Amino acid sequence: MTDFIHINPKDNVVVALHPIQKGTVFEGDGYAVTAAMDIPQGHKMTLKALSEGDQVIKYGFSIGHATEAVGAGEWIHTHNMRTNLEGELEYTYNPNVRFPEKLPAPTFMGYRRKDGRAAIRNEIWIIPTVGCVNDVAKALVRENQDLVTGTIDGLYTFTHPFGCSQTGHDHAQTRKLLAALTRHPNAGAVLVLSLGCENLTHEQFLAELGDYDPQRVRFLTCQDVDDELTAARPILEELAAYAGSFKREPIPASELVVGMKCGGSDGLSGITANPVVGRFSDMLGAMGGSTVLTEVPEMFGAEGFLLDRCVNEEIFHKAVNMINGFKDYFIRHNEVVYDNPSPGNKQGGITTLEDKSCGCVQKGGSAPIMDVIGYGEPVVTRGLNMLYGPGNDLVSATALTAAGAHLILFTTGRGTPFGAPAPTMKLATNTPLARKKSTWIDFNAGVVADGERTIDEAAHDLMDLVLEVASGKQTWAEKKGFREISIFKDGVVL
Repeated sequence: MTDFIHINPKDNVVVALHPIQKGTVFEGDGYAVTAAMDIPQGHKMTLKALSEGDQVIKYGFSIGHATEAVGAGEWIHTHNMRTNLEGELEYTYNPNVRFPEKLPAPTFMGYRRKDGRAAIRNEIWIIPTVGCVNDVAKALVRENQDLVTGTIDGLYTFTHPFGCSQTGHDHAQTRKLLAALTRHPNAGAVLVLSLGCENLTHEQFLAELGDYDPQRVRFLTCQDVDDELTAARPILEELAAYAGSFKREPIPASELVVGMKCGGSDGLSGITANPVVGRFSDMLGAMGGSTVLTEVPEMFGAEGFLLDRCVNEEIFHKAVNMINGFKDYFIRHNEVVYDNPSPGNKQGGITTLEDKSCGCVQKGGSAPIMDVIGYGEPVVTRGLNMLYGPGNDLVSATALTAAGAHLILFTTGRGTPFGAPAPTMKLATNTPLARKKSTWIDFNAGVVADGERTIDEAAHDLMDLVLEVASGKQTWAEKKGFREISIFKDGVVL
């Protein structure tokens, strides 16, 4: 088994692929360095002596600077290194756009909606417009499971605390997000459940939703009926009859939209799981499909991987505005832009936000960035898209679903059980996690670190699994019924 990986020839650090004992020698790329101390898995060891202020190079980019002298073969982490990040920056467009060679698209067994869109699930969703009816929605799901028959894959609700006592931008985002979920193709039928006195009125929701199929989307206002549970039953029966008319059929993978997310990252995230997802993204794009990259704060410090790949200058400026706009969001709230990584990230070997970001954006592969879309907006351009959203797992996974992602690839080095409304596949960065949390993890990318599969081979394995999930195979989160949403909130509560 290989002890270390030297990611880029420019790097002055290597990463331990497993726990390294003092005295272990790294030989390669013109270096012969002995570990001067034990190095934890996923953590960095210096290849040469660094002076205070010297840049630490990983992935070919600076990920921070040494805060003291560090000898060759020493562990470099939060105790002797810090970020270079500050506020907003100016960027210059130096296009480096390379389209991948086209690949034939395999098929999966999905559902074809009446409007022509593809879907990978055929579910009934209950969407509360306000938190006051959350428990009513839960009761309707609990008491109407008998309607889940035939080709209907499930009956679910996605509760939240909003829809009232919000103003301005927050109110608009809640409205936009809930309408986007209502339009999601994986929902064969939708019941929009309201209270009747909330700020998010029925008229506002209809205006946000736009044109809809009244057979597919129905509405119930609880204050307008004597008993909402009784009144909802015949509506759900009609929705079930409509959803049950859809059958699986072959659909080309070129119609898939796949969200990409990471959480609970570790020092191997940017070496195993994220590059595997990046290679998958390039493959799906070459087949004519679409992928979506979000977590804008985890692009800070890694812009060099992304901006020059924008397909044209218009998209470049949209990407710059999104990145600097998110930095301004931090600054307006008197927060530093580099208040990241998390304690768990640091324990796993990630030292600075640049370190985390350079690993995070590996999920975007190398294909051109075709579009930049806002929160609650749909994917309309095939290929790789950038989506406005935070690093928070639940908020960004919800945003990916609202953008139309049929499923989400979620890489993790520490593990997490949650699921978004769209099927959420968990990819382990390391084999110990995959073994320990075998009922959380759907795919083990740790085989790359173990030397059992190359990144290309693992990406092909992942493509096979994605097609299986698109054809109906449940993720672990789905098997456990783990599904939830979180809506991005910024302002006051009345």
